[in-house]
Amino acid sequence: MTAPLVVGNWKMYGTQSECRDLALGIARGLGRNGRHTEVALAPPSTALETVKAAIAETQIHLAAQNCHWEDQGAFTGEVSPVMLKDLGCEFVILGHSERRHILNESDDVVAKKVQGALRNGLRPILCVGETLAERQKGRATAVITRQLRIALKGLGKNAIDKLEIAYEPVWAIGTGHNATVEQIARVHERIRQFLKVLFGNRKGNVIRILYGGSVKPENAAPILRTPGVNGLLVGGASLKAESFLPVVNCLD
Repeated sequence: MTAPLVVGNWKMYGTQSECRDLALGIARGLGRNGRHTEVALAPPSTALETVKAAIAETQIHLAAQNCHWEDQGAFTGEVSPVMLKDLGCEFVILGHSERRHILNESDDVVAKKVQGALRNGLRPILCVGETLAERQKGRATAVITRQLRIALKGLGKNAIDKLEIAYEPVWAIGTGHNATVEQIARVHERIRQFLKVLFGNRKGNVIRILYGGSVKPENAAPILRTPGVNGLLVGGASLKAESFLPVVNCLD
């Protein structure tokens, strides 16, 4: 298994100057200690170029929070994977629960975005997860399996080498509540088993499965030590260097 991946998702926060200062603060704080954990920052699209310049001399990766599925076209307000690649992005977050449940992105739309990102050399961070109502009805596994099956349908066997999965229980995002390590381990193992069936044991065992859902310095280490967890997708705690750096360095 490759190094753990920790992604800071800044969502719709930060002007260009604020994002630059935050990126510089994280870069300074990581220093030599960030080498054992891979780090990516996902600023708002307006600050991608600014953050790229701030992290240019570091090992930090640049990530986008979303992209359209087409390379170009009459899609007012959208950003294409070609544009993101041109800006220097390496990763793109797709299927985040806020886009699924607030902006009504369907599984089919997420699937097209995954294909568009891969076609242009971006590494999708494919987000999957269940709502509280779905979990209470015992449908968590069925929902996550459906999301994975549709998003990964038709991809070649080698596609699994070019993406990450992020499990984010919708009921634990921005709520201050977190899934227990037992719940996390159980879902990650089910995701792993699905990937092994779809792509084969060897490839299914290699893909990184991240956890996202109210991750903060206090719980980062126990979550990263949970069997099957290969990284973290961090929201609110990534908006300050003093809270994001302990998450990145928690296993050092």
